[in-house]
Amino acid sequence: MTTMIAASSVVKPNLPCSSRISSCSDFTSGHSWCPSEAAKHYRVHGVRSMRITCAATKTAKSPAEEEWKIKRQLLLEKRVRSVDVKEALRLQKENNFVILDVRPEAEFKQAHPPGAVNVQIYRLIKEWTAWDIARRAAFAFFGIFAGTEENPEFIKSVEEKLGKDAKIIVACSAGGTMKPTQNLPDGKQSRSLIAAYLLVLDGYKNVFHLEGGLYQWFKEDLPAEAEEED
Repeated sequence: MTTMIAASSVVKPNLPCSSRISSCSDFTSGHSWCPSEAAKHYRVHGVRSMRITCAATKTAKSPAEEEWKIKRQLLLEKRVRSVDVKEALRLQKENNFVILDVRPEAEFKQAHPPGAVNVQIYRLIKEWTAWDIARRAAFAFFGIFAGTEENPEFIKSVEEKLGKDAKIIVACSAGGTMKPTQNLPDGKQSRSLIAAYLLVLDGYKNVFHLEGGLYQWFKEDLPAEAEEED
């Protein structure tokens, strides 16, 4: 009598992954097809590829993003002086100093010292990539960069308006300071001090900084003018 055996009752050998059939693509890559090994391969190599890709998209730190201690040290080495608003006005009138206003263009048009030149060191944000947001968050610590990003054309624009031998007083809203205090042993960074640092790096020799910023200038009712909107 012939005994019929159901196909489902046949015991299949438990072959190791290396013994299983591979697809054509696996033959070319040198990897056998096995779910567990494929998952392991993805975890190891896939994550590694992702990390490499992310690292490649990072933008190198710009000079403006250098640590404040390093900026301050160079400014002191290059003897960048801080002058108060009345001294700045005198230097402008008597010694042909130019006030370089690095505030956003809209603020400059509202009010600025007569004869001042405007080149914004930070501009309104144009892109919102994850990496750029992280970089701007670091600047937000100083409370003056909300909604703005570094202007990559800053030095180029300054060079188009002012020669390397120009006598410059860099000014922004708050001014910042290089003077140490009990709470701020290294002083406090500002847009004008960052701009002064970039100018010194670019070879400008006669760079001063406006202590107290244009806030103090307007507060003391020194000469100011505005530009009419087009």
